[in-house]
Amino acid sequence: MNLSASDPLRLVFLRARTALCLAVLLLLGQGCQPEAASPPPSAEPPPLPTISVETLSVAEKSWPTLIRAQGSLVADEVVVIGTRVEGLVDHVHVDLGDRVETGQPLVTLRQEQFQLEVERADAQRLQARSAIGLSDDADLSSVDPQNSPPVRERHAEWEDALADLDQAQTLKTSNAITDADFRKVETAVDVAKARYDSALNAAREKIALVKVRAAELALARQNLDDTVIRAQFDGEVQQKQVAPGRYVRVGDPLMTVVRTNPLRFRGQIPERYALALTEGQTLKLDVQMVAEPLDVKITRISPTVDLQSRSLLFEAIVQNENGGLRSGLFAEAEIVIDTTATAIVIPQSALVEFAGAEKVWKVVAGKCSEQVVLAGERRDSGIEILEGLNPGDVIVADGSQGRVAIVKSAVIK
Repeated sequence: MNLSASDPLRLVFLRARTALCLAVLLLLGQGCQPEAASPPPSAEPPPLPTISVETLSVAEKSWPTLIRAQGSLVADEVVVIGTRVEGLVDHVHVDLGDRVETGQPLVTLRQEQFQLEVERADAQRLQARSAIGLSDDADLSSVDPQNSPPVRERHAEWEDALADLDQAQTLKTSNAITDADFRKVETAVDVAKARYDSALNAAREKIALVKVRAAELALARQNLDDTVIRAQFDGEVQQKQVAPGRYVRVGDPLMTVVRTNPLRFRGQIPERYALALTEGQTLKLDVQMVAEPLDVKITRISPTVDLQSRSLLFEAIVQNENGGLRSGLFAEAEIVIDTTATAIVIPQSALVEFAGAEKVWKVVAGKCSEQVVLAGERRDSGIEILEGLNPGDVIVADGSQGRVAIVKSAVIK
């Protein structure tokens, strides 16, 4: 068919129809092709490999119940030493880290004023003793107030007045004295008695004053002695808080001294173990920077559980004769609370860990397969298994050798 150039729409229509026909023929041709042959049936799975491994039979073993507690070593005593008298610091005898012994001088205050106070108190004491006729070396307890001269004088006057009263009574009986004169004699007796009592009291007061002056002298000497501040126990200087030239008042801190032999381990355990802890229990103490654990005993247990942390505080004495341990060191304690407890325990080599899962290779009827387990506490002697194994199960001793296979030969460990 011949088409003219003046009919373009018809030309486009013919071309579209031709393309459509070719597409239909192509689809029909593909549909007529024979179906693809189905794949042959799958072959038998390959046989399992065989291995020779060491195995072990799982059994319950002795596994004492342990408590682990963390804490620190603290000083047995920590004392902030102050002063009992005020004054100017004259000399500081020790510094940070120095070892001190009981009675050793730590700080000395300026002593001139205190020495003068001692001399004045001693002079006043001698003055008081002289007032009652007592020499410096005489015993005050031997002094009798009745024997002092003023008392004896007043006693004599009183006796004279009593004699006059006896005579006046005789005269009154014979009406040789008037009532007025008799009353004068009686009054003279009362006055003499009062003077005697006053003299006796004055003597006793002077004796008491001697004791007061002696006490003042002792106090002045004590103040002088207190100008030397001494160590109260054997220990070490933790902090020096004073320097020469500083004026200190009563109670001001001068030095912090700690006693580091013995030390105390202070730790805490969870509330659920509170009733299992007793004084005298032995624990192993692992101290940082110390190669071997220390065997110590629990010496003190808090009577109450801390309400915030729900834990129980306890202490153990740690001997430190050579001074090798320091206060403040971190330590971890291991306490045995049940020596009869048992558990399923396997060696560490038998456990395989991958992507957070824990498993062992279990041998059943000669076949080795994976067994997921739940591991508990780990110790040097092995790993506790909480779930996944029972007594009598057989597992591969070295988990790295295990795989899904047939166990050809096994050596029972």
